[in-house]
Amino acid sequence: MIQSLNFPLSKDSAEPWGSWDSLGETLFSMGLDGVEGIADPDYLDESFPPSLLAGYHMTFYPDWVDFWRQDKAALIRKFGSMETAKAFYRCDDPDGFLALFRADLSLALRLGARYLVFHVSDVSLEEGYTYRWLHSNREVLDASLELINELLRGVEPTFDFLVENQWWPGFTFTDPAETEYLLSRIDYPRVGIMLDTGHLMNSEWKIRSQKEGVSYILSRLKEHGELARSVYGLHFHQSVSGAYCRKTVGKLPDGFPSSDFLRDFGVSYAHILKIDRHRPWTDPSCARILDAVRPRYLTHELSAPARMSRIAALGMQLRTIEKGRRLLGAL
Repeated sequence: MIQSLNFPLSKDSAEPWGSWDSLGETLFSMGLDGVEGIADPDYLDESFPPSLLAGYHMTFYPDWVDFWRQDKAALIRKFGSMETAKAFYRCDDPDGFLALFRADLSLALRLGARYLVFHVSDVSLEEGYTYRWLHSNREVLDASLELINELLRGVEPTFDFLVENQWWPGFTFTDPAETEYLLSRIDYPRVGIMLDTGHLMNSEWKIRSQKEGVSYILSRLKEHGELARSVYGLHFHQSVSGAYCRKTVGKLPDGFPSSDFLRDFGVSYAHILKIDRHRPWTDPSCARILDAVRPRYLTHELSAPARMSRIAALGMQLRTIEKGRRLLGAL
C-alpha cells in the first residue's frame, strides 16, 4: 500500500517545511511514501523532486459543465459576463479547457505519477448553499465522460486513472448503477475509484459521529458488491457536518450574489470548508474501512493551517489506524 499526504507542488507550500527534501524526510520518517501532488501552472515549483511524488490529483473546477456545454446564458448569470467566465477558466472555449487538462496530464506523466485522481462533479456557488441542483448526476457523468475520454485518447496506460466521489451532482458512490455507468464508459484499461471517505460522509446528514460514519461507508461498499473491488484508493479523513448543513443549507448568505464573483467565491469557500472538514480520524473503528477495501493507495487528505498542526493531524490519524488494526486483530 502506497501512503501519501495531499500537497500542492508550489514554493509557498514547501517553504514552511524548509525544503522539499525536509518535507520528504518528515513524511518518510512517519511511514509515508511521498505526496499526492496537485499543481497550479502559475505557481508550480519546477524544483519539486519527482521521487517525492506518490500520486497526482488533477486540476479541477467545481463548476464547469455549463462552460463545457457553452451555455452562455447560464455563464452570464453566474459570472456576470463571458469575459469574467473566460478569465476564471483561463480559456475561451471547450478546446481550450481540454488543453488545460492535457497540460496537467503531461505534467503528471513527466513526474512519473503512479495514479491520477479526477473529480467527477459539478456545483455552482449558489448550489453550494441551496442544494437545488442545476444538473442531474447523469448530466454531469456524461459531460465528464466526454472530457475524460478525449483526455485519455491514445495515452499509454502507465498509470491508474481514479475517479473521485463528491456529494455534489456527478459521481457520489451512493448509487451502484451510476457507479457502473461511469466506470464502464471510460475508454481506458486501468480505471478505478479514489473513494473519499469524508465526501461520502457529507452525503448523509444523519451521521452524528465518526463511528456512524464508518458504518455508513461500509454499508455503501457492501451495496456496491463486486463494484467495490474497483476502489483502488482512499482519500482518508472524516467529516461530521450534518448539523451545520441542517442549519445553513437552503438559504443564501446576506449580500449573495454580489457584483464581484471572486468575492462570492471566497465567501463560498469558507462555507464549503465547514461542510467538507478534512479532519483526522480519531475513532479506531475507521480501520474497518481499510480492512474492507485493502487499498493500493492511501492518501491522508487532511486540512490544517500550519506545518506543525498538519504533522499533528497526520500523526493522530496514523496512530488511530494502528490502534484500530490492533483491535481488529484481537477480534
